[in-house]
Amino acid sequence: MLKIRFQRFGKKKAPMYRISVLEKSCKRDGKPVEVLGFYNPKSKELVLNTERAKYWQSVGAQASDSVSSVLKREP
Repeated sequence: MLKIRFQRFGKKKAPMYRISVLEKSCKRDGKPVEVLGFYNPKSKELVLNTERAKYWQSVGAQASDSVSSVLKREP
């Protein structure tokens, strides 16, 4: 089963997150199936390929709670 979730990267105390599609049983920093974009919580910057995110959700990938709240903000 696939999940759309955050992968943390960036410096210490300055996190940035990749929004990626991963196997559910895979570790947070494991190899993603596809990277959909990134999110910077400090500046609220969001870059997301919404077309691909909708595709993965239609195929059956489930978004985590935090990613689904970010996806709702995107038009």
